[in-house]
Amino acid sequence: MAALSEDIKNRIRAYIPKYPRKQAVTLPALHLVHDELRTVSNEAIVEIAEILELHPSEVHDTMTFYEFFKGEGQKLGTTRLWVCRGLACMLRGAYELIEHCEHKLGVSCGHATADGKITLEFAECIGACDGAPACLVNDVHAMNVTPEKADQLITELKLK
Repeated sequence: MAALSEDIKNRIRAYIPKYPRKQAVTLPALHLVHDELRTVSNEAIVEIAEILELHPSEVHDTMTFYEFFKGEGQKLGTTRLWVCRGLACMLRGAYELIEHCEHKLGVSCGHATADGKITLEFAECIGACDGAPACLVNDVHAMNVTPEKADQLITELKLK
């Protein structure tokens, strides 16, 4: 059984004319698959490689270079909660905030909660230094996040 639907395969193929070489479509293809399936399985890597006329190891190398993607045996929760630990955030309590969130969610960074609703992760910088410490909820910034604000945010995310 194929890991990728025909719709996903066609969406990957639609990227090809937009790039100078098929290999350049690797990253957009990984994002597309990851967004749709919340993981990139080994079978999906093979199928992406076939479409792009690459060796599966080339797709795998690209995927593992970026810590953004979840691979075989890993799956993202419904919501991805990033805690920034860049310099500005670190100076304003990011490490304590990460520990607080880990305790509140009952998971360590890089893992999803047991109910599959939230994946907690850290980022080196999310470009929100003026609101340090900051978080990203999927693609939306949360600024000046205190432990109390994190608790409120987590409670809201659990209700989704």
